[in-house]
Amino acid sequence: MNLFVDAFAWIFSPDRLTGSLPLPEAIAQHLAFTFGSVLLAALIAIPAGWAIGHTGRGREFAVALSGAARAIPTLGLVVLLYLLVGVVYKSQAAVVAFVILAIPSILAGAYAGFEAIDRSTISAARAVGMTGRQILWKVEVPLGLPLLIGGVRSATLQVVATVTIATYVGLGGLGFYIIQGIQLRDTAQILGASLLVVALALVLDGVFALLQRIVVPRGVAARSARPRAATRAATAS
Repeated sequence: MNLFVDAFAWIFSPDRLTGSLPLPEAIAQHLAFTFGSVLLAALIAIPAGWAIGHTGRGREFAVALSGAARAIPTLGLVVLLYLLVGVVYKSQAAVVAFVILAIPSILAGAYAGFEAIDRSTISAARAVGMTGRQILWKVEVPLGLPLLIGGVRSATLQVVATVTIATYVGLGGLGFYIIQGIQLRDTAQILGASLLVVALALVLDGVFALLQRIVVPRGVAARSARPRAATRAATAS
């Protein structure tokens, strides 16, 4: 318990607002790496995933590519890119590694969202005269959005945890305090910085969980609520 008390005392110490890397700046750097990497990954993965889900072609390739990307050790990739591009582009090397880490989850969420749509819904849209573009934007994208947000949520949690290793190549973020704490053998600093990473992950997870519920179309939400209400009524009776 004293260790956690020391960790919280380290977090809220006035000293965290000064020094070579103040704590607010470290948090901002951590979030910047996270959101920047996830955004870049989304710009690549979402169009590709929607194309796969809409056309039904290329799924096997996407699954193989996602599996290969997940198998790459992120720290090894960061260090390799750092050695290849040099000190000047170390930030870019780290971002590329994080983008590669984030792509599989977003890609899977994008095409899985389309695949989960009942085919009768697509057939009904065609029957009323919708074009392929209209079906894409007015039917598939809205109905597939919850699973896409789920993929972005998963990618964000992976990246926010992995950004910590960026310190190994001289970048900032909360990992700076963890590495420094290991060098100084300061357990309170290591635990304090780790708790902040966990707190960031929990906050981001909560935000995306809420967003995932908000984007569910009203008709789908109402249809899902009716069976649950009927089950509760049957149980009560």
